[in-house]
Order: sequence, then C-alpha cells, then structure tokens
Amino acid sequence: MRIVFAGTPDFSVAPLEALVASPHEVVAIYTQPDRPTGRGRKLVPGPVKQKAQDFGIPVIQPASFREEGAIDDLASLQPDLMVVVAYGLLLPESVLDIPRLGCINIHASLLPRWRGAAPVQRAILAGDSHSGVSIMQMDAGLDTGPVWLEREIALAPGETGGSLHDKLAVLGADALMEALPLIIAGDRKPLPQMEEGVCYAHKLSKEEARIDWKVPARQIVRLVRAFNPWPVAHAELDGKKVRLWETEALE
Repeated sequence: MRIVFAGTPDFSVAPLEALVASPHEVVAIYTQPDRPTGRGRKLVPGPVKQKAQDFGIPVIQPASFREEGAIDDLASLQPDLMVVVAYGLLLPESVLDIPRLGCINIHASLLPRWRGAAPVQRAILAGDSHSGVSIMQMDAGLDTGPVWLEREIALAPGETGGSLHDKLAVLGADALMEALPLIIAGDRKPLPQMEEGVCYAHKLSKEEARIDWKVPARQIVRLVRAFNPWPVAHAELDGKKVRLWETEALE
C-alpha cells in the first residue's frame, strides 16, 4: 500500500520504524511544525521529523489543514491509507475521506476508556490495573471511531508515565502490523466502541501536578508516578519548591 504517516513525538517513532521496515511504501510523513526550544528559542524538529530525515522520506508540516493547498497536497499523494499516531492536529472529514481505506489511529488506551490527549498518565492517576493500545478507524469525533483490534498489558508495580509510554509505543507498533492485513483484506469491519465506560483523558497541566497533602497518600503516589517524567509532581516544603520523582505510601 501507499501509506501517509502522521505523527510528531517519541511515541510515534516505533510505529513509523515498523512501517518503513514493512512491504508497504511510506510516501510522505506529516508532522507538526518545528518548535522553538531552549534559551535561544532555536527551532528544533520533533522526533518523527528527525527519523524521517534519517529514512529520506519527504516531510510535510502544515500548521493546519485549513492552509491553502494543504488538502490538495495530501490528495496528490494518492494514499491508500493514512496512519496517525499522536500527530497533534485534528483531521477534518475532508482529510479523512482522501485515503482509499481512510485513516487509522494508534491510541494509547483500551477504548472507550481514556479518549483524549493524555491516556497514559490518566490510567496511572486513576489506579487502573491494565492499559493497552487500540487501532481505531478515525471518524470526525474525538477518539470515537470503531476499533480494529486492541492489545492489553498489566501495569507494573511502580509504573510511571514514562515507562508505560515506552511500553505502549512498542505495543502500538506491533498492533499496527497485526491490524494492517485485516484492513487490507476487507472481509470484516472494525467494531463500534461500547457506549458504557467512556471517559476523557484531559490534557496535562503543570498546575495539576502540584501536590495537595490533604488527599490520601496512595493518591499522591499515583500522581507522582503518572507525572514522571512530565510535568513532574511538585510541592512547597520549608519554603522551597521541591519536585518529587518517586514516593511510597506508608501504612
């Protein structure tokens, strides 16, 4: 197949590598524009763009698909499928309709639980025992599309946002390779999500990482683990701001 890949952060790299190593052709990579970083505010490409440059694959970086010519540029690639992994831009229906087989998304939760921006951290924060990835056929809603397959893992004791992120990135790449033959075959359809159990993983904020010492100790432990490595749990102790990376709840 002719595949267009869309992704931006580290989480997207493993699925991209799996696609490039597959028999399919990645004809272009969409990623968010370079962002200013550090004290000098120098523009730095994201992890997916850096990997795309290593592979020699053309990179396209619209600020949005409302830009003049953005839709026509995508259509000119004549993709069979678009694979979206933590891209960071909402895709309008005019984009979803372009690939012959539509657009699929690797989402880092067992849908319909934890739709939205921060499913990895929300699962830890809520005390979930399991997480996983869903290969979803995209529609106009926010992570509401039907699911081709899901793969589940148990959360390890002491699981952090960082460790779970890395596990799910690899699991997502494996699940993508497993789902592609199902999508190509065309002899079955993805399953609609259940209406029960829907919850939303709202975007993380630094303010949310401030510890409230009035809540139960185990809840604080989950917060510290969920927000490691970002935005990092913090509190004021003896008049100084302290960042907490690891904690333990005592009986």
